[in-house]
Amino acid sequence: MRKLIVLEFVTLDGVMQAPGGPKEDTSGGFAYGGWTVPYFDDFSGKVMEEQMRQPFELLLGRKTYDIFAGYWPQHEKEWPGINTVKKYVVSHSPRKLEWSNSILVKDNVVEEIRKLKAQDGPNLHVYGSGNLLQTLLKNDLVDELWLKTFPITLGTGKRLFAEGTIPAAFTLQDSKVSPTGVIFASYKRAGEVKTGTF
Repeated sequence: MRKLIVLEFVTLDGVMQAPGGPKEDTSGGFAYGGWTVPYFDDFSGKVMEEQMRQPFELLLGRKTYDIFAGYWPQHEKEWPGINTVKKYVVSHSPRKLEWSNSILVKDNVVEEIRKLKAQDGPNLHVYGSGNLLQTLLKNDLVDELWLKTFPITLGTGKRLFAEGTIPAAFTLQDSKVSPTGVIFASYKRAGEVKTGTF
């Protein structure tokens, strides 16, 4: 059995939309694309490199897949192995997948992801994929969250934890803070939410 790990950039108010550039995702009139860029430094690059170098296969929503497929085939030096790993793509409609080793997942998505997790192999990494992420959270399919929280609020945009997220406890496994104030924190799923009284 392998883990499903979500790796996301997020603002203090939970926005995850279009972290990498102005044209990445303008849906809903989002005007702040590229909000992570001013905070990146050598420290952040090193942490990202460590995470991206681990053995993995990708699980992506259709929109994120399209963004990745338009960039990474020409830039493999920045992410060695990205073109050869398996890429599972969740889409509600049939589509031709041009990027090497891409596999379409379109029917019984939750059950198919459970089957993928039950297989032997490297962990499944999820980047971006806001719509898919809500399905994963709603169905308790996420084993770990590797979050990069940026010291900024946007007030608008797609949220990491939108409606449908189930109550779930997590344990902090590791944390680092960059010189620009980005918090890199890894959380592991830890059972049910517990409550109490002071």
